[in-house]
Amino acid sequence: MKSTSRIARRRGSVIVIVIWSVAIAAVVVGAAQVLAFRQAAMGRESIAKVEARWAARAGIEETIAVLEYHTEEPDPSNSRQMYKDLELVADGQLSSGDWQIRHVEDGVEIKGPQDEHAKLNVNNITQQTLLELDGMTMDVADAIVDWRDADDTPGMMGAEYDFYVNRDVGYEPRNASFRSIPEIELVAGAFPKYVRGEDQNLNGRLDPNENDGGASEPPDDADGFLDAGWSSALTARSSGSLLGSTGEPKLNLKEAAPEEMQERFGVTTEQATALNSFAKGQSAKLEMLLTQDLQTLSASGGAGAGANGRGGVGAAAGAMGRGASGGGAGSKGGTGVKGLGDQSAAGLAASMGGVGNGGGGQANNQGAGRQSGRSSSGAPAQGGAARIQALDQGQLRRIFQEGSLDTAGAPILGKVNLNTAPPAVLRALLPDDPISADAILSLRNSSSTGLLAISDLLGSNRISPQAIAAIAPYADTQSYVFTVTSRGRSATTGLEIEITVVIDRSTLPARILEYREQ
Repeated sequence: MKSTSRIARRRGSVIVIVIWSVAIAAVVVGAAQVLAFRQAAMGRESIAKVEARWAARAGIEETIAVLEYHTEEPDPSNSRQMYKDLELVADGQLSSGDWQIRHVEDGVEIKGPQDEHAKLNVNNITQQTLLELDGMTMDVADAIVDWRDADDTPGMMGAEYDFYVNRDVGYEPRNASFRSIPEIELVAGAFPKYVRGEDQNLNGRLDPNENDGGASEPPDDADGFLDAGWSSALTARSSGSLLGSTGEPKLNLKEAAPEEMQERFGVTTEQATALNSFAKGQSAKLEMLLTQDLQTLSASGGAGAGANGRGGVGAAAGAMGRGASGGGAGSKGGTGVKGLGDQSAAGLAASMGGVGNGGGGQANNQGAGRQSGRSSSGAPAQGGAARIQALDQGQLRRIFQEGSLDTAGAPILGKVNLNTAPPAVLRALLPDDPISADAILSLRNSSSTGLLAISDLLGSNRISPQAIAAIAPYADTQSYVFTVTSRGRSATTGLEIEITVVIDRSTLPARILEYREQ
């Protein structure tokens, strides 16, 4: 009996040991399974991230390819074709994922990248233009101008070196151009809520946290529209280019031989000589050709309408025969030609009635068809000198598409593209002339090819000469810098990766100025 009970106890112990062994083994196997599952999940997530990232990169590469193609093989007769092609590659699919490229215009997301030239360049606009932005105040506008100018003398309500040093903020004003929109937030009074609005990460897209009311930062109104603050209207990235509308380097009017101008611009020998003489003037600006007479510009060596070159607006009115009076500061001439009515583009510039030239005379002829004694056909003027034929619309267009007065190697600040700028931007450039701003919108929308050069503005009698003179230094019809926000999605898990890059196509190959991934 004793041996039997002993055997039973041993069997019981073995059973307990076996049960414990099985339990421990089960725990080990379970832990191994959990670990394997986690590792598999991490592996799937890692693979999904790679798929999403490369899908986003594929969208960016497609966009770069389109931008470079239109830089090398542009269509000078269609300003809209590049944007149509960019929209075609805004959505795409790979075997491992897909991408979407969007940007915001007037609060609503649309296909394609953001055109930085649809915005005002903070480095070249005036204080008056800055004040047209919602929420902008005089002190902040002055402080922005003070930040970018080269001196340490503050504006009336601005802030310079002493202000920042005395407040021990840890930095001082750059006294040079802004390099990015976030840099504006360093300026006195330019708080992020004004600069970024609801677009906390400055990606130009409406993210979930930017449309949830007060549930998370930033504060927003959850209305489905993105209020991007000043960043929707300002840029520091836009840039000019020395490449023309044919893809060839622009012809520098200061250095080009008359024969080169004749071939490139379709001008006569006399016009080419006059262009070269005008271009060599120290204050010569290409936009002067829009508002002032070529012969006068040639004679004054690009000094403009006035001894100090600031009589452009009044001279513009005279040059275009609209009856406005007077030049700008330093200009005594030019009351304009009254009653000329609608004329051809060539006749508008030729009908100039006495552009001021530091002391020029006046012309106040009455009645349609009466000129100031100067013939656009080359007939002698009253003084007996041969008249240089006025530039016609085609010549002006080619000059603005293929000509330049910019120096190679020097940075060229970007201008607003009249084909893509929203109404608010155009009205900020022309705050006192909303009729002309709306006329520019109407003119560009009425053309299937868009505006091909800023000289196309001369084709509308609703755009005042003062408006053309005011907008010309800040406007163009081409864009070279784009912000591409590409959101890639994995086909495996649906995980998303967003990449934002700023691309400059002003040279070949295109350059990536900024890269952000989230």
